[in-house]
Amino acid sequence: MFDLYQADLMDHYQRPRNKGVLELANFQTAEHNPSCGDYISFTAQIDPVSGVINQIKFEGRGCVISLATASKLTELLLNQNFNYIAQITPEDILKLVGVTLGPTRLRCALLSLEALQKTLK
Repeated sequence: MFDLYQADLMDHYQRPRNKGVLELANFQTAEHNPSCGDYISFTAQIDPVSGVINQIKFEGRGCVISLATASKLTELLLNQNFNYIAQITPEDILKLVGVTLGPTRLRCALLSLEALQKTLK
């Protein structure tokens, strides 16, 4: 099972989903991890009435875990209500990643969630 999750992470790293920048975004956020240099930014088009995320893209630089997690999160958030972001927990991210992570790699996996949730504060 571990190999399956590793293969999935590598697939998202090598062929990221929703990578890029939305030109007509009405939402953007970014976060940087100074300890390792990882950087993730998101742009999204959110319906102003329903709050549904119609489009979401990310850009970034960093390790396999940080970039693959960003890619996986864009798939998870597409067509969700923006408020859904507040409900995502670090445990949800660990399930999404699917591999056991040490403290340093945990920070890499949570970088995308931190970027998205900081805008809710």
